[in-house]
Amino acid sequence: MRTKSLKKNKINVVTLGCSKNVYDSEVLMGQLRASNKEVVHEEEGNIVVINTCGFINNAKEESINTILEYVQKKEEGIVDKVFVTGCLSERYKPDLQKEIPNVDEYFGTTELPGLLKALGADYKHELIGERITTTPKNYAYFKIAEGCDRPCSFCAIPIMRGKHRSTPMEELVVEAEKLAAKGVKELILIAQDLTYYGLDLYKKRNLAELLQKLAKVEGIEWIRLHYAFPTGFPMDVLEVMRNEPKICNYIDIPLQHISDSILKSMRRGTTKAKTTKLLEDFRAAVPEMAIRTTLIVGYPGETEEDFQTLKEWVKEMRFERLGCFTYSHEENTHAYNLEDDVSEDVKMDRANQIMEIQSQISWELNQQKIGKEFRVVIDRKEGGYFVGRTEFDSPDVDNEVLINAEDDYLRTGEFFNVKITSAEDFDLYAEVVK
Repeated sequence: MRTKSLKKNKINVVTLGCSKNVYDSEVLMGQLRASNKEVVHEEEGNIVVINTCGFINNAKEESINTILEYVQKKEEGIVDKVFVTGCLSERYKPDLQKEIPNVDEYFGTTELPGLLKALGADYKHELIGERITTTPKNYAYFKIAEGCDRPCSFCAIPIMRGKHRSTPMEELVVEAEKLAAKGVKELILIAQDLTYYGLDLYKKRNLAELLQKLAKVEGIEWIRLHYAFPTGFPMDVLEVMRNEPKICNYIDIPLQHISDSILKSMRRGTTKAKTTKLLEDFRAAVPEMAIRTTLIVGYPGETEEDFQTLKEWVKEMRFERLGCFTYSHEENTHAYNLEDDVSEDVKMDRANQIMEIQSQISWELNQQKIGKEFRVVIDRKEGGYFVGRTEFDSPDVDNEVLINAEDDYLRTGEFFNVKITSAEDFDLYAEVVK
């Protein structure tokens, strides 16, 4: 008679989607380790937890394909159990249970205690800020709020993540101190909307005060802002950015479009004139600032005229960093009631046109950096280069600085002063200043 194996379970956490999911996986892993569970991130394990993304079509496809891949491994006996959590599970749990029943259990975005219980672990409230980081040791994503109260027509995030909920400042300071003690030097602040921070807890927008508190944490050298919303932007944040050296002169502010008719249909609560004025105010307050934005093309009803308005504006604004997405028609969003009337080919063509303009702007801005000195942090060694970033660049999405590994030995996670020797569209080459 075959007896049940006594092997110890190893839990493999697989993360899909955005940096907010990375953060959630890290918290899950910290909780599992606190319950003495063996846990790994995207390695081999006989129990698999897939943290899914359900934001747009491509992300949903990737999530479903990953679930199917691990269900197949379960059927082949390679893994014993498969659990699914995250945004796709939150948004489509009944459908998933019906279509892929061989998953052991599905959990939504707010069901961490239930997921831990299913994994044989206890949820520990006292573990504020305890997590197993999966990023390079020098930086960590730092989630300051969950959910979103904005009514944007194209976005399913409020369906998946609920209403905006700020994390209390004292908890965030404790978490930052714990990260600093582990050698983290850069906090990348994330939320569905940073600029709403504090409204629910403190009855005012309190991002500036939070930044001042985080800047006092010893060991943290850079604090970077991701996902700010343009409407109602708290301008006191710019003052802190200008006066506090630890706050990177960088902001990620997804603007989505600039044609007034599209902005109105998107329910963004702003206009072309207001948005342009806001960016002018940014640059007047912090002239060194690198502004990153993301745009959507092919939104329902986007005419050739709307697109030309967007193109000309991108040329005029000369963003330091820009990404462009094609519109994804998402059920249960306000825009789903509109006809998805721009063809996929036209969407792709428009996105390519925007990115061509941007790569020329990026090349021109990078040429201006040649001969100048910058402080960079080294993230990794790759091939014959050490790869670093300036304060104007976020990991994975922005420019990188490449330093020849034959010329200098640099430790990852350390800061160095470098001089830019040459530049391409999105890469800078540099030598260490001796």
